[in-house]
Amino acid sequence: TKSFMSAASFQETTKVLNEAALRGKSDNLEGMKENVICGHLIPAGTGLRQWQKLVVGSQEEHERMEANRKNVIDYANQEAAEVTQE
Repeated sequence: TKSFMSAASFQETTKVLNEAALRGKSDNLEGMKENVICGHLIPAGTGLRQWQKLVVGSQEEHERMEANRKNVIDYANQEAAEVTQE
């Protein structure tokens, strides 16, 4: 494991932590085990940063929104072209 906190939880704790300190290691606390050890929220479930911006909806709604987005972009590009021609 890359996490020395996780390694310290099931190996020789003092040895692992001393080695990490002497080598100046840092732990990004990306896993569940090391976050539990530190008393932080665990990176799992709906709170996982990777999924926080995920939008869930129907395929039809997605297609409608995507078409609308493209229309807005096309309109903005047309407006920009008209301004540069003037």
